[in-house]
Amino acid sequence: MPPEPGLRGRWGGRRRSRGGGGGPNNSRPAAAVRCAQGGPSFAAPTNNKPMAPRAALLLAALALLLAAAPGAADTGVFQVRRKFPAGGDAGGNITALRAHDGRRHGRLLAAADLKLGGLGLPTDTGLYFTEINLGTPPKHYFLQVDTGSDILWVNCITCDQCPRKSGLGLDLTLYDPKASSSGSTVLCDQEFCAATYGGKLPRCSSNVPCEYKVMYGDGSSTTGFFVTDALQFDQVTGDGQTKPGNASVTFGCGAQQGGDLGTSNQALDGIIGFGQANTSMLSQLAAAGKVKKVFAHCLDIVQGGGIFAIGNVVQPKVKTTPLVPDMPHYNVNLKSVDVDGTTLQLPAHIFETGDKKGTIIDSGTTLTYLPELVFKEVMLAVFKKHQDIGFHNVQEFLCFEYSGSVDDGFPTITFHFEDDLALHVYPHEYFFANGQNDMYCMGFQNGGSQSKDGKDIVLMGDLVLSNKLVVYDLENQVIGWTDYNCSSSIKVKDDKTGATYTVNSHDISSSGWRFRWNKTLVLLLVIVVSSYLIC
Repeated sequence: MPPEPGLRGRWGGRRRSRGGGGGPNNSRPAAAVRCAQGGPSFAAPTNNKPMAPRAALLLAALALLLAAAPGAADTGVFQVRRKFPAGGDAGGNITALRAHDGRRHGRLLAAADLKLGGLGLPTDTGLYFTEINLGTPPKHYFLQVDTGSDILWVNCITCDQCPRKSGLGLDLTLYDPKASSSGSTVLCDQEFCAATYGGKLPRCSSNVPCEYKVMYGDGSSTTGFFVTDALQFDQVTGDGQTKPGNASVTFGCGAQQGGDLGTSNQALDGIIGFGQANTSMLSQLAAAGKVKKVFAHCLDIVQGGGIFAIGNVVQPKVKTTPLVPDMPHYNVNLKSVDVDGTTLQLPAHIFETGDKKGTIIDSGTTLTYLPELVFKEVMLAVFKKHQDIGFHNVQEFLCFEYSGSVDDGFPTITFHFEDDLALHVYPHEYFFANGQNDMYCMGFQNGGSQSKDGKDIVLMGDLVLSNKLVVYDLENQVIGWTDYNCSSSIKVKDDKTGATYTVNSHDISSSGWRFRWNKTLVLLLVIVVSSYLIC
């Protein structure tokens, strides 16, 4: 098997809460944390028993998260998980959610008029997936989508252990390159393989397939070979109108899946990565002159659904910040953090970008992970006016009962980035209801309890990116966002004709496929906008 040429999951992989690559250290000191100047001091709560309403107990609850028991150490940070059924055991779903982040560090979508499913709440699906058509005649495939990994891959007909059924109520399909008149195997001596691996592979001979292997941080993996085939999608041609489009893409034919990817409980047909590498579908379409390397998403985490588009968004306008050059992920320069308008006093070096340091925008991760010092200061500031609150330890999450509106009772957190771009995170975006009445859990996690590789990294996931239009402009190497109603619509420009079209948010759950959950899954529509996508 050749080396892995930038074929990566988020941070090298789907981080998860149990063992496997990227898992956190199992030994952590248990110590209380004190707030300076007489502030609250959190003490570790007993599982599911509210603590005494004392300021000293606030920080102790925080200490539980900063130095949790060994079970939390298994928590991975970046994940490429599938989904989490709504309802049922909320605590179990929350645990799965943290595992989900560990796994799901590796994919998010962008390409063609694709129907996305899922809801980014930790107690719901926890991610987004799409349906695409591959081959001639075309067949349907359900793929998890993610901005943190690069390649598109689907389970292949030669895979004996790949799931045939999904607990999500989806009909899974194994890809058969021989059954497609437009499909062909990529050989190791062909240009795509050489470009992917930086040169001709050792021991490459004629008629040998170009193999790949992707390892994720939770220990899951996919192994197979590359194929080239037709991708069918809907091309935007007018306000809310599309027509069939077609493009040729190279993707992975998964012959063997390891870890979670081989289970059927919440299985999908594969993953579609929208990272910056040349192996991504977006990069391939851009290199062929079919699209610009620009995409955007707007995830409605309140009601579900949203928008995902390829093309230049002209309305709403977004302010941008530069992407850090020569980084495999969407790294940006974070400058400071405010809570309720007050800037936290943090060391100047805390947000510096470097080896295993910096800030990553990752819509494929559900939660947000902060370096330990930042996490402590944020928690102290958030609960400053609630020193009498009682905490519960729910699957290593800090949870509490609150009967009022969290938006009225808690402060806004603002992250400030290079070029004066701000990301406002409101209480309903950094707290999430865990399924019980008036019970909320913190959606920020302590990076210090994660793996050594992740402890100094700020990772910003779905919860803080929701209800915002986020634009990834890879042509100009910038990323930007603005608060937005993701149940509405955006305007995109057709660069060939100069026309501007409306792209609406979508809920296609009425189309007939629904999950076996307590809630009907709301689906998104991913739109690729470009008249360069020629049928």
